[in-house]
Amino acid sequence: MSIAYKERIARRLTATTAMIILVVFAIIYGVVRLTVVSNIDRDLQLETDEHKSQIFLVNGEIRFIHKGEWQEEEHSQLQLNPIFIEIVDADGNSMDRSPNLLSNHLSFFPERAGSGEAWTVRAGSRELRQMQIPLYNQGAIEGYLLVAKSFEDARKTLSNLRNVLLVLYPMILISLFLIMRYQAGQSIRPIRQIIQKTNQITQSNLNERIPVSGSNDEIEQLTRSINDLLNRLELALKREKQFTSDASHELRTPLSVLRGTLEVMIRKPRTQEEYQQKVQLSLNSIDRMTATIEQLLVLARVESGQSIVLEELDLLAFCEDYVLQKKLNTDREINFHPQVGHPIFLKTNEKSLQIILDNLVDNSLKYADESKPVELFLGKDGKQVFVEIRDSGPGIPELNQQRIFDPFFRGEVTLESRKPGAGLGLAIVKKLCDELNIRISVKSKPNQGSQFRLEWHS
Repeated sequence: MSIAYKERIARRLTATTAMIILVVFAIIYGVVRLTVVSNIDRDLQLETDEHKSQIFLVNGEIRFIHKGEWQEEEHSQLQLNPIFIEIVDADGNSMDRSPNLLSNHLSFFPERAGSGEAWTVRAGSRELRQMQIPLYNQGAIEGYLLVAKSFEDARKTLSNLRNVLLVLYPMILISLFLIMRYQAGQSIRPIRQIIQKTNQITQSNLNERIPVSGSNDEIEQLTRSINDLLNRLELALKREKQFTSDASHELRTPLSVLRGTLEVMIRKPRTQEEYQQKVQLSLNSIDRMTATIEQLLVLARVESGQSIVLEELDLLAFCEDYVLQKKLNTDREINFHPQVGHPIFLKTNEKSLQIILDNLVDNSLKYADESKPVELFLGKDGKQVFVEIRDSGPGIPELNQQRIFDPFFRGEVTLESRKPGAGLGLAIVKKLCDELNIRISVKSKPNQGSQFRLEWHS
C-alpha cells in the first residue's frame, strides 16, 4: 500500500526523535540515580569516618567508647533517613549494633571488607545502602564496622522518575508524530500546488508557467527548473511544428511539379523532344526530393543523440587530402592555406568533420563567383585551432546571420538566386559542431563574401 509522502516524513522524523528522546531520558535517569546514590554513599562515608574513631577493644570485644552514642535519636528511632550500625568480629559474628536494627542484622561480606565501596542490600523488609571497613588493633584485623542507610526513599524517587518517563515517552512520541505530520503537510503544500498546476499544462497551453514563490529556497529552484523544462519543451515543439511544415513544403513543391509534368504529358501525344524535356524535368524534381530526404535523414541521425566516437586525427593532413579530393570532384578552384608547418592532432570524428566541411564548402561553391576560388585556412590562434572557409559570394545580411543555422531557413538572397537547396545544410553543420564541441561562427557582409570559422580548444 502506498504511503503518503507526509506520512513517510513524519514517521522518519518521529523515529529519529524517539531515539534522541530515549537517550535523553536514559541520561536523565542515569544522572539522577548517580546523584542520589552518590549522596547516600557520601553520608555513609561521613558516618563511617565519624564512628570508627569511637570504637575500642574491651575484654576481646569491640565496643564504642561512649555507649550513649547508641542512644542517639538517629540510631534508636526509625526516622526518615535512619543510620544503621553494627560491629562484627573477624569471622562476621555480631558484637554490637544500633537499636534501630531491632532483630535484624546487616550483611557481612568478607570479600568486600577493604574495598571502601558501598552496595545495596536488604535487611528484613528494608532496602539499605551499606558500607563496611575493617577495624585494626596493633596491625591485626579485630573486626569490621558495618554502616548502612535506608535506600527506600531513594528507590521510590527513582521508581517514580522511571514511571513518569515511561508514561511521558509514548505521549511525547504521539504528540510529535501528529505535529510533524501536520507540519510535513504544510511544508509540501507548495509541491502540491506545483503538481496541480503542472497537471493543467498540456500541449494546447504549453505557454503557461508555474508561479514562482520568490522565497529563494528549494521549492523556488524546483519551480524554476520545471519552468525551464517547459520553456525547452515549448521551443522544441515549435521547432518540430516548423520543421514539419517546412519539410512538407519542401517535398510538396517537387511533387507538384512532378505531378503537373506527368499530367501535361498524358493530355495528348508529344514529340520525342518534348517527352525528353518533360522526363528530364521530372527527374530533376525527383533528384530534389531525394536530396531533401537524404539531408532530413542526416539531420534526424544527428538529432537522435547517438554518441559519436572520437578518434585522434591529424587536422593538417586531413584538410590537405580533403581539398585535393574536392578539387577533383567539383572541378573548381579551392585553395588551401596552412598557417602551421607541423601536424595538428585533436580528438574528433573524421566522417562528421567531412560532412561539416562538405556543407560549408558546397555552399561557398554554390553561391560564390565561379571565377574566384574558395579559400580554406588552417592555423592556431593561441591555444585555439581553427579552420576558416572564405568565399566571394553575395554575403549574408546581418539580420539573417543568426537564423542561417535553422532548418529550412533560406534568406532573400538565396531565394532570389534560385539556387537548388532545402536549407538543411547549415542546420546539419550546427548540430554536428555541437556534438564535436566545435565553436562555429560566421562573418559576412553583403557583396563582400562570407567567412565561416571552426574553432577547437587544444
